[in-house]
Amino acid sequence: MPVGSISDAEDVLQEASVRWSTQSVAANSTRAFLTTVVTRLSLDLLKSARVRRESYVGPWLPEPLIATWAETPGVTQSPEDRLALTESLSLAFLVLLERLSPLERGAFLLREVFDHDYVDVARILGLSEAACRQLVARARSHID
Repeated sequence: MPVGSISDAEDVLQEASVRWSTQSVAANSTRAFLTTVVTRLSLDLLKSARVRRESYVGPWLPEPLIATWAETPGVTQSPEDRLALTESLSLAFLVLLERLSPLERGAFLLREVFDHDYVDVARILGLSEAACRQLVARARSHID
């Protein structure tokens, strides 16, 4: 879940790592435990920033992440073209996610990006399954 900056994301992952290392989690539930902890820590971080009323100078945009992918067969791209496309897609996706509330963003990412079913999304967010379905539906409509 986007939390605004790479350093905030690293803090969330560090805290999740500490919590995981101090828990006795069965090997088959490690993914569920970590997904739940990271999602809830991210939501807590987003809520706390709003409470502290942090202000940003100028228009705020999240830091883009640059991903790499294998080239499409038959299509040749220069490294500069690939970098430009990657940066624009990354930034566009982050801007779209910024239009969502933290809960909508969490439900949307868990469902659409990480492919969790609604039962898992509801358990992770601590909401009802119907509420999670509604959050994802609202997120889709905001993105559309």
